[in-house]
Amino acid sequence: MTETLAGALAAPLADPDSFVDGPPWALFRELRDTDPVAWTPEPEPHHGFWSVTRHADIVAVSRDWHSFTSSRGVSLEELEDDQLEHRTSLIDTDPPQHGKLRKIVAGQFLPRVVNGYETFLRGIVARTLDHALAESSFDFVERVSSEIPVRVLARMLSVPDADHAKLTGWGDRLVGGTDPEFSEALPGTPEYDELRLVPFRSPAALEVFEYGRALQAERRARPTGDLISALVEARIDDEPLSQQDLDNYFLLLALAGQETTRQALTLAMLTLIENPEVLARLQAEPELLSGPALDELLRWGAPVYHMRRTATVDTTIGDTPVRAGDKIALWFPSGNRDERVIDDPDVLDLDRPTVDLLTFGKGGPHFCMGSFLAKLEYRVTLEELVARVDTARLDGPVERLRSNFVNGVKRMPVSVTTR
Repeated sequence: MTETLAGALAAPLADPDSFVDGPPWALFRELRDTDPVAWTPEPEPHHGFWSVTRHADIVAVSRDWHSFTSSRGVSLEELEDDQLEHRTSLIDTDPPQHGKLRKIVAGQFLPRVVNGYETFLRGIVARTLDHALAESSFDFVERVSSEIPVRVLARMLSVPDADHAKLTGWGDRLVGGTDPEFSEALPGTPEYDELRLVPFRSPAALEVFEYGRALQAERRARPTGDLISALVEARIDDEPLSQQDLDNYFLLLALAGQETTRQALTLAMLTLIENPEVLARLQAEPELLSGPALDELLRWGAPVYHMRRTATVDTTIGDTPVRAGDKIALWFPSGNRDERVIDDPDVLDLDRPTVDLLTFGKGGPHFCMGSFLAKLEYRVTLEELVARVDTARLDGPVERLRSNFVNGVKRMPVSVTTR
């Protein structure tokens, strides 16, 4: 297929409007079959990118950080050097710097540490569901999936319950940059240019910085052993983190610590509603959630659409040549349904013996550091949910985030009966 034809086929992937009804599964399938590394044009001033849709190619690019760097950013926005200098965080770095930054908090996300949260987490989930299910109809996003991860994050940051709504609101504004409901600086506006050095080009980032700095000052005076204490006590090459590094690291923790898990939980509930036989099976056999069935549900509802890499050399992905400086978008939901790796990928199969999951990345230095915690929150929430819910249905339209980056749901009214 010529680059022109490939661009015409893949062009919708650059448009957030293509995702307002959910992932474009038919387009992903066609790209995997006919042009798995497809040139995708973008409106000026951007220059387009390669869309990688097959599982094996996504894994290969993820692992080869020498040829495909994260240091030019992981979103599709093309950043100039001064923007990178101000906006770079952990996920925008390569080894060895990436490993040094990751090590600062990685110990608090190890399985042996995370498993100690289960009793506390189960209490949070139980109380959240008890309050939500006291009503037969409610917004699942507002009452359940937004509540659970932010409460876990608040504990890890040692911040008060009163700050939960503030943290959630910042998350909405940071990931909603292409959604008119949340965006405060759309491309082409004066505000957009004024915020060019600010992560996500969002005033919310500045508010998070201010909030984080106050917490950092408190921890310097009275360390508590939490994530913020780890940041202010950290040394890299015998030097403390700069205030800019502290700002960007705290912003990443505040966002990643809640937003993706929130969306994963919402997508899981939507999956159970759209597949009542799966809900019935889990009600009868909740132990399935301790095995590969959990990964199967995460395969079905991945909360992140893509991550970007940038080619550092002229090379190939599969059989497709790419040039140094080209942007690469790794489409994880597409890889999760690649027929070449997963049998009958369009079937939600709780008995699938293994799941070669891409939802948290796959190999390489950028495998999701919080994956163990996210899976614990996911499992415990689903275990408590299927134990309480008898039937569930949508009680209105599912309102999705206008984004080709986050597979997000803003509102999802549901009607439930309890067991």
